Amino acid sequence: MKKIAVVLCGSGFKDGSEIRESVAVLWGLSRLGVQVQCFAPDKPQADVVNCLTGKAIPGENRNMLVEAARIARGEILPLTQLKSSLFDAIIIPGGFGVAKNLCTFATEGSKGKVLPEFKDALISFHAENKPIGAVCIAPAAVAMAFPGKQFEMTVGGPSEAAEEIVKLGHKHFSTAANEIHIDRQNKIVTTAAYMCEAPLHEIFEGVRKLTEEIVKL
Repeated sequence: MKKIAVVLCGSGFKDGSEIRESVAVLWGLSRLGVQVQCFAPDKPQADVVNCLTGKAIPGENRNMLVEAARIARGEILPLTQLKSSLFDAIIIPGGFGVAKNLCTFATEGSKGKVLPEFKDALISFHAENKPIGAVCIAPAAVAMAFPGKQFEMTVGGPSEAAEEIVKLGHKHFSTAANEIHIDRQNKIVTTAAYMCEAPLHEIFEGVRKLTEEIVKL
């Protein structure tokens, strides 16, 4: 049975992992009968946002691992415990938290930094020729971990995020929410999800295709 790591970073589209995309990834992998283990950094979120108003809540702190446990139903481990040798692939759902917690893409774009334990995990999976799946804005975090590698990926249509990915030395391809892009040489599979204005079923369709392709690779 294949074993796949899923990396989360909180719970909520404004400050953590996007819940619908995360559930779609777990749903897609469940359909394929693979074993899944969730991970998240055991660190404070960059900020806490009221998802009703869209405004940050000053002075409030939340732990990424504790919050992500809501999505994983408690079955989650600290990201520092992720060992690529024990898994066949890694998938990162999206959410604005990815661009704030797993890296600093949200504030610094292509000049930002990647959380060290997250970068180490990505580099290890790639070095072992194992697939990396990234949803929504997560491809930007992957791009930051591998500057100049000419990976092929998508974050939807033309956008500032896409431009920053190109600045990092990668190739961007425009897609709809229900499509994926496959970089077969580097085993990178990406789907735009909520980077596009699309209904939920199209988001799930894109993620379904991504999970299937990751397992094939």
